[in-house]
Amino acid sequence: MKRFQNQVVIVTGAGKGIGRTVALMYAEQGASVVVAERNESDGQATVQAIQSAGGQAALVPTDVSRPDEIVHLMNETKRLYGRLDILINNAGLGAWTSPYDLTLEDWDYVIHTNLRGTFLCSREAAKLMRENGGGAIINMASTRAHMSEPNSEAYAASKGGIVSLTHALAVSLGGDGIRVNVISPGWIETGDYDALREIDHDQHPARRVGKPDDIGRACLYLTDPANDFVTGAEIVIDGGMTRKMIYVE
Repeated sequence: MKRFQNQVVIVTGAGKGIGRTVALMYAEQGASVVVAERNESDGQATVQAIQSAGGQAALVPTDVSRPDEIVHLMNETKRLYGRLDILINNAGLGAWTSPYDLTLEDWDYVIHTNLRGTFLCSREAAKLMRENGGGAIINMASTRAHMSEPNSEAYAASKGGIVSLTHALAVSLGGDGIRVNVISPGWIETGDYDALREIDHDQHPARRVGKPDDIGRACLYLTDPANDFVTGAEIVIDGGMTRKMIYVE
């Protein structure tokens, strides 16, 4: 039997990049995957890739900045599969603008998508999970929750909030058998990996830039029922970059 046979998984932002890879990896391990994606063509491409490989998947178009669409996502998941075991809160975006120029509308859109969306998806998913005696939630933060480049205030604030939200939810939902953990990726290349330079790889203590399946394997680990003692944890997956002291010579 495959590792996640008979499990139902929602992956938000599953149309491209990390979310797409995570969705494919769960399907490969036997899970039924709900692809929650606001871009319907990208989402459908992920569903088709899963189905072509013999897996089970369904698209539910979802913009996680809209609370009504999150509720619809959970209702559709229950209608399609009757249960929910795992939620991967992957959807997110940024606004790379000077804090002098960042509009309130852009700030709110980032916070509503990344932070509020993560909370609402988790809350609504937990309502389904507790019907089955529990489940597992993975929130996707970023190493930018701990370190920054200029003009990343909205994104950094949202990701820092997700880290704190995770341990709060882990405590609140633990009584219902729901585990909540957070992954903070560093540089995960979702484009042309072969186009990266040697210096890009060499600046990492791990000697390479990350790939989406590095995050996917962590998701599989954290949501495996055998690892039920892991909750409220943050796993930083960045090739060691946040542990590396950098000086200008």
